[in-house]
Amino acid sequence: MTTNKIHLKKDDKVKIIAGRDRGKIGKILKVIRKESRVIVENINLVKKHTRPSASNRQGGIIDQEAPLHQSNVMLVCNKCLQAVRVKMKFLEDGKKVRLCRKCNEMIDV
Repeated sequence: MTTNKIHLKKDDKVKIIAGRDRGKIGKILKVIRKESRVIVENINLVKKHTRPSASNRQGGIIDQEAPLHQSNVMLVCNKCLQAVRVKMKFLEDGKKVRLCRKCNEMIDV
């Protein structure tokens, strides 16, 4: 089984570029590599109907983040604060880092 290449990681700041939440910025909570999807904090909220259980005594309707396809989000650079594409580079010590295409600043610290 092959895993899909994803240029995003948990806790990255991303901008939504497609869908009903277009233009919003949020933090990645989870990356689902098999499906090429990400879950972003307070983005793509859906209503979920829950039954009463031991952990949730009352049940009811709760808001929950739904996964977005990774092609619908772009990484936000820490320095230029814009949604950017990413290029990869190997450092002298062999470490692989992500670079901003606009300002050539390292995104991985």
